[in-house]
Amino acid sequence: MTVETGAPNHPSDDVVEVVSRLIRFDTTNTGDPETTQGEAECANWVAEQLAAVGYQPEYLESGGAGRANVFVRLKGTDSARGALLIHGHLDVVPAEPADWSVHPFSGAVEDGYVWGRGAVDMKDMVGMMIVVARQLKQAGIVPPRDLVFAFVADEEHGGRYGSHWLVDNRPDLFEGVTEAIGEVGGFSLTVPRRDGGERRLYLIETAEKGMQWMKLTARGQAGHGSMANDRNAVTLLAEAVARIGRHQFPLVLTDTVVEFLGAISDETGLTFDTDSDDLEGVIEKLGPMARMLKAIVRDTANPTMLKAGYKANVIPGSAEAVIDCRVLPGRQAAFEAEIDELLGPDVTREWIRDLPSYETTFDGDLVDAMNAAVLAVDPDGRTVPYMLSGGSDAKAFARLGIRCFGFAPLRLPPELDFASLFHGVDERVPVDALRFGTDVLAHFLTHC
Repeated sequence: MTVETGAPNHPSDDVVEVVSRLIRFDTTNTGDPETTQGEAECANWVAEQLAAVGYQPEYLESGGAGRANVFVRLKGTDSARGALLIHGHLDVVPAEPADWSVHPFSGAVEDGYVWGRGAVDMKDMVGMMIVVARQLKQAGIVPPRDLVFAFVADEEHGGRYGSHWLVDNRPDLFEGVTEAIGEVGGFSLTVPRRDGGERRLYLIETAEKGMQWMKLTARGQAGHGSMANDRNAVTLLAEAVARIGRHQFPLVLTDTVVEFLGAISDETGLTFDTDSDDLEGVIEKLGPMARMLKAIVRDTANPTMLKAGYKANVIPGSAEAVIDCRVLPGRQAAFEAEIDELLGPDVTREWIRDLPSYETTFDGDLVDAMNAAVLAVDPDGRTVPYMLSGGSDAKAFARLGIRCFGFAPLRLPPELDFASLFHGVDERVPVDALRFGTDVLAHFLTHC
C-alpha cells in the first residue's frame, strides 16, 4: 500500500488493508533457520510504514541473517514514568495451501473476514500497532508515557532468534520499560447471563503456562528385523510416549484461574466445583473456547514428533520422540517427577526448549486503562483475567522485570470458534473485530 502523509485518517480506516498486506508476506517459521523465510522483507516494509510518518525505526537482525526486528519509540508527556512496550511477532507457523479454502498467504478480504496464515497469530495485532503508531505520530499526539513499539522475529519457535536474543544482547532497546502488552488476550468470549441475556467478557492475559519441549531417547539392542528382540528401542519409546500421552495430570487452579472462573460464575450462574474432577465438564459448557480453557487447569504433555529406524528389516539401536509440555505456574518440580515416573528406566529425557511460566496480578493503573479502553468502545463488556495455555514473547521480556499482559483487543462473533484458528486451517479475523480492536488500542495508548 501507499502511505499517505497528509491529513491523517482515523486509524481503523486502513487496518484491514494493512493486515491483508502483512499476511501476503510469507513469513513462515519452520524452526530451521535455513528454511525460515520472509521476516526481513516484512520487517523492512513495517519500517517503511513507520518512517513515512516521521519515526526513525531501528532495524536489526537477531542471531542470524534475516531474523529481522523493528523498534520505534514515541516520547510521552512524562518520560520519567516507566515506558510501555507494545510487541508483536512477524513470523507465522507453516500452512499447507491444499488444505485451505483460500491461499494462506493471499490476505483475502471476503465474507467479512481477512483470511490467511497469521490473521489471528498475530498479524492482526501487528496491523493495529502500525496504524495506531502512525496515527499518533501524524496527529502529533503525545501519549502520557513513552511507548516502545517492537516488531520481532521467531516467536513461533520460542524466540531464540527473536525476543530472547534481544533481551540478552540488546537490553538497551527496553531502557525504562516497566510494562508490556502483546498477544494473546483482549478478545471477547460471549457467555449466557443468568438473567437470560448475554455478556461479552474480554479476556486479559495475566498468566501463561511454561513451555518445555522435551526430547525422549530410548536405546536398545540393534538387530535383524526377523529375530526376537526384547530390547527394541522403538517399542520402548512407543510405550513411554503412550504412557505420557494418555496421562492426566492433577487438577491445579492458580490465582488467575480462580479469578477467571469466579467471573464466569458471576455472569452465568454456572457453579465451578474446584474440588471436583467434573470441573472440565462445566468448562465444556462455555463452547468452543473450552479446548483452550480446559488446558489451564492441568499440565499437558502432548507427543508431537517421532523419529526411528532407517530400513524395514533393521531394528534400530535408538529411537527419539518430542513432547510438547506446558506446565502451570508453581508446578515444574512436581511435573518433572511425574514425567520421570512415566518414562521408566529405559528412556531418557532432555529439554530442547525450556521457558518458564509467568503470572501477574489483575490490578493496577495499566489494568484500569485496559478496562477503560474496552468499555469506551463496548460499554456492555467486562474485562477479566485469564491464563494462556500456550506461550508468548512475554516470557523473554519478563526476564527484564517487565510486567506483561496479553492485550490484543478483538470483539468476536459469539459463534466463531476462535481457539481453533490459532495455527489452524482457514485462519481468519473478522473485519469488524479489527476495527474495534484498533479503536480500543488507540484509546488505551492515549490514556495509559
